[in-house]
This record gives sequence, C-alpha cells and structure tokens, in this order.
Amino acid sequence: MSPTPVRPVSPAPARHGTAALVSAVAGVLLAVLWSFELVDSVIGDTVANNLLGHDAKATAIGGTGAGLLFAFVSGFAGTFTACNIAMVASVGPLSQAGSPTGLRHQLRTLVRPVGWLALGMIAVSATYGAVGVLIGDGLPQLSTETVGGMPVRLIQSSVVFGVIGLVLALLGLGALGLVPDVFARRPVARVVLIGALIGGFLIGRPYPLFNKLFHWAVETGNPLYGAAAFTLQSLGNIVIVTLLFVVVVLVTRGGFLRWMTDPTRSALVTGALLVALGVFTVVYWDLRVPAIFGIGWFPTMPYN
Repeated sequence: MSPTPVRPVSPAPARHGTAALVSAVAGVLLAVLWSFELVDSVIGDTVANNLLGHDAKATAIGGTGAGLLFAFVSGFAGTFTACNIAMVASVGPLSQAGSPTGLRHQLRTLVRPVGWLALGMIAVSATYGAVGVLIGDGLPQLSTETVGGMPVRLIQSSVVFGVIGLVLALLGLGALGLVPDVFARRPVARVVLIGALIGGFLIGRPYPLFNKLFHWAVETGNPLYGAAAFTLQSLGNIVIVTLLFVVVVLVTRGGFLRWMTDPTRSALVTGALLVALGVFTVVYWDLRVPAIFGIGWFPTMPYN
C-alpha cells in the first residue's frame, strides 16, 4: 500500500502579509498620536463624575455598595484608556464564535460569544482581585517608589502590557496565516484567551480611578470584595464593545456574522485588529511610556 500523500500547507495570501504590515504601522501611528490626557482626564474623569454624581477622584469610597458601584463605573469610564483600548480587538474573534443563523437563533448568537469572552476575563480579574487584596501594598502596582526615575507601578505596567501586546499581535499573525494558528479550528478558545488577556489588563493598569479602587479593596481586607470589585471593573470595560457587537448583529439581522463566515474575510478582519492593537500596546507601554521618564526616546505630539 502506498503511503498517503501529505498535502502541503497553503501559504497565506500575499494580501495577508500586506494587511499585517499596514496594521502594524497603524498601531505605531496610534501610539504616537494617542492623547492620554484626553482619554484619561477629559473623557474618563468626566464620564465617571457624571455617572457617580460627584468628583470620582476626590470623594472617598463610602462602603461596600459604593465601592462596587465605583468599580463598575470606573471600568466603564476607562473603556478607551491606553490600558484598555486593545479590547476592541475582540470584535473580530467574537464574530467568529457567534452563530451565523441570524435572528432565528438570536439569543444564542449574541450571548454565546460574549459569554465566552466574559468567562476568560472574569477568571483572571476575579483571581487577581482576591490575590491583590491578600498581598496588598507588597504589589509593585500599589507602590509609590521609583527606579531610575520611573515609578515602580509603571514598570509593572510596561512588563504586563508588553506581554499582552505581543500575545495579541501573535494571535493576529496566526489569524492571518503568517504563523501557525493553534485556534484555527477553535474560535471559541481564541475568544476565551482574549477575554483572559482583557482581565489581565488589571494586572498592569495604572489608571488613577482603578488605583483608587485597588487601594479601597486592599483596605477592606476581604478577598471576596476584591474579586467582586475587579470583576465589575472588567465588566465595565467591555460594555461598549459588547453593545457595539450586539447593535451590529441586530442592525444587520445577523448579516454581519454571515459576512464573517468567509474564511479569508474573517482572517483579514480578525488578524488586522489584533495586530494593530497588539503593536499599539507594545509600542505605547514599552517605548512611549518609558520615554516620558527619560528612558529612551519617542516622538511626542504638541498636545501631550
């Protein structure tokens, strides 16, 4: 009996390589143009202040209920900060994990992929919330010290977001077929992993309102409060991207999911988003942020 011939793996289309390059350039440009003052203070603080009805930074958190509300609101307010914007990359993978059957199975179409995303996210954020309360001020993230002129908490941010950005970019290259894609037959697993990465944002997040929440959780001394608060923070982070996904599916009557069933089209959308936001995350946190403290050089805009 003659051996079964081995089929060669088809190379990724040339346009996928071009898409990866364009996406990487877009990620770098976004890191250069990004205004942290606009998204952190003008947008983030304004949203939090209006929803809470008081100055979110200056007003003390008064009790467990207020703390949990603050957790969700501050998470929502920080949706578009540099430590969370990469979650937009989940839109492509969410569509891959959804059902293309449209309105007929609408509930499953909408809930299933979002549920998988939340599963990965909550597993990480809740665990870190509980562990963070137990470790407390021993965490670099809560430190007020500096090393070489750079705050220790931002060093932790650079390390954590550097790793997360690399993983996102690698997932994007895999989706484009430029490196082996271990999730080619498991789109749900890709969504769970991205959810875990979004939960991991909290491990590096220096956002002032989150820092305030973290200190409150540690002061309670209760790891369950920490787990609940961090879970609500993460859920607040994905409200807008979840609503965006739901609106697109409903407005197109499931057409967006059917449109994304085309393998080439799905690979381009998913891969481009992951590469662009993965590169942005690495460049912003590992090049731009250290440069602010005199470590290396990075171009700046007049408004920064």
